[in-house]
Amino acid sequence: MTDDTGDGWRNDLRRVLSAWVYILAAAILSVAAWATGAATGYAVILFCLLFLLVVFRQLPVEEAPVVPAPAAEVEEPAPDPLPLILASLDGLDMPIFVLGLEAELIAQNQAAEKVFGDLVAGLHVSTRWRSPGILDMIRETIETGAPNQIEHSERHPSERVYIVRVAPVDPSFTSGASYFLLSFRDISELRRLDRMRSDFVANASHELRTPLASLRGFIETMQGPARDDAKAKDRFLTIMLDQANRMSRLVDDLLSLSRLELKAHVAPDQKVELAPILGHVRDSLAPLAAELGVEIRLDLPEEKVEVMGERDELVQVFENLMENACKYGQDGKFVDVSLRREPGGATEVSVRDHGPGIPAEHVPRLTERFYRVNVEDSRSKKGTGLGLAIVKHILTRHRARLIVRSDLGAGSVFTVRF
Repeated sequence: MTDDTGDGWRNDLRRVLSAWVYILAAAILSVAAWATGAATGYAVILFCLLFLLVVFRQLPVEEAPVVPAPAAEVEEPAPDPLPLILASLDGLDMPIFVLGLEAELIAQNQAAEKVFGDLVAGLHVSTRWRSPGILDMIRETIETGAPNQIEHSERHPSERVYIVRVAPVDPSFTSGASYFLLSFRDISELRRLDRMRSDFVANASHELRTPLASLRGFIETMQGPARDDAKAKDRFLTIMLDQANRMSRLVDDLLSLSRLELKAHVAPDQKVELAPILGHVRDSLAPLAAELGVEIRLDLPEEKVEVMGERDELVQVFENLMENACKYGQDGKFVDVSLRREPGGATEVSVRDHGPGIPAEHVPRLTERFYRVNVEDSRSKKGTGLGLAIVKHILTRHRARLIVRSDLGAGSVFTVRF
């Protein structure tokens, strides 16, 4: 096996040495011919020059590397950034619209389609929202490039409150194209909770103010005009005790609501049997039912019926429902309580009274705090206006529902469905 690289190097060296020997000989002959000056000498010189030219052409010449000509650069068009923007926006649960430089609708994410429907691309934003606040805000952002936001309310199809914000998209991400994002953040629940909190504080303070004023008035009377009237004192002390008990019940119910709200997200993890609970509640309310002239009748199955729940809280639920049935349906003389397990697995406890019933317009609001169908009737029956609100909170924690059906003149049915 031979080394081609080494042989090539030796051959080139041999050729160079031979060439330089011929060149030296030609140079000597040329000098000698020039010295004689004869015509033959000039011929020899010419022959030597030709010979040298041939020899130089035979010398190895290092060729410069061939550098390929650079290929012509083809400028590719910039990719459309809109699909990437939409793919990112579809991952958000907030309705977002993409607007152009003329405030035209270009695209929307999936959340926007669910809330506002499928909008036609290319139309001006004013075809959907005619609110001057929204339109002025968008116009200002397009002119100045500064983000803006306002609070916006819609009445149809339902009352909703949004924080509407418009902001430009960084042009470095859109190849210089001008896009603007119009977003709608729903704060309806926050506003509703704020109203409920304000109403709760106002109602609670009002409910406490009335018995406190009553107590203060009787105390002042007993300290003044009735100081020496023993009969008046006895009568006033009885009323004062009722008012103090009313405040105590109200405070207890408020504390119960607070405790329930703290653990509303934690579902019970123990099984409880419903029949013994219903029997216990019926027995505990027997004195009240006898006083009102009402009989509580139980209709219980023979088999054991269990649900996931907390016994004390379920006792509170059925105490509220049966007590209300006795108080507000006492004209019917009977309260029927039934327990059923449906074939599909749902369990129902129904509390039916045979009283005057509830007008239909009041039924949806029965579980609101301090809501009363008849304020004077409720207070005369020592109600706090929080009983059904507590029932609702407990059932929410138990992943159960309260279903209310009522017919005027035929009574009401409150059904707990687990």
